[in-house]
Amino acid sequence: MTEHVISKDGTTIAYRRLGRGPALIILHGAMQSSHSHLLLAEALSDRYTCYLPDRRGRGASGPSGSRYGLQREVEDLSALMDASGARMVLGVSSGAIITLKTALERPELDKAVIFEPPLSVNGSNDASWLPRFDARIASGDVSGALVMGMKRTQMGPALLNAMPEWLLRPMTNAMMKRQEADSRPGEPTFRQLAPSLHNDARIVLETEDDLAGFAAVEAEVLLLGGSKSPAYLKLALTALERVLPHACRVELPGLGHGATGPAEMGGAPGVVAEQLHAFLGI
Repeated sequence: MTEHVISKDGTTIAYRRLGRGPALIILHGAMQSSHSHLLLAEALSDRYTCYLPDRRGRGASGPSGSRYGLQREVEDLSALMDASGARMVLGVSSGAIITLKTALERPELDKAVIFEPPLSVNGSNDASWLPRFDARIASGDVSGALVMGMKRTQMGPALLNAMPEWLLRPMTNAMMKRQEADSRPGEPTFRQLAPSLHNDARIVLETEDDLAGFAAVEAEVLLLGGSKSPAYLKLALTALERVLPHACRVELPGLGHGATGPAEMGGAPGVVAEQLHAFLGI
């Protein structure tokens, strides 16, 4: 069942809730929605009440809005913290950046699991491709926009990242058609989620070389990442490990950036759940 909370600017934020026990918010990353971590939530549901929001501009939540920025995302997470009483958050990818920023404003956020935030450290994650991405979305070239996003963020397998765009475009179109045929009721498709990649790139641009500010985070932090993830994501975790005052780090062997998702997306929800249980201590 989908429930709702109203953010500070009046935007409706939809979320799913399952399990029993203390509240834990699972905040998804790029090209994801509340559906993306249902298996992880199920693996945690015997000890936690899991809250899985659709970030604004995705799924059943309201639009991004003309004044979109990182602060709007912080307000959305804060509104869900207030409604749920949650003091624990798992932030995935761009959701991890939002979680860190929220921890600065909400010191009552006791424990944060930070999974591979795509922070740019000395230009390690260049998001200057955003205007070209927006132009492709505006022209209806969704497959071209997704190919650009995948190659620029190194989210695909090494073989795919090395392929030319003219070859990747038809493969991406075929993938979108398969996903549209297989998607569960209410689950946003990749075609529907594609424009929201703009928001994730905006978050990267807003926090470029902004690491020093995270030294004020008082929450206990678990820095989590996969051994097979791109180098710039490992670099961001290393930089945070040096800055955050109360952080520990775990690397998941054999897993990549999709570790928190379902197996068909390269995930291992059970493995990730074990790390959360050990860190959260419940």
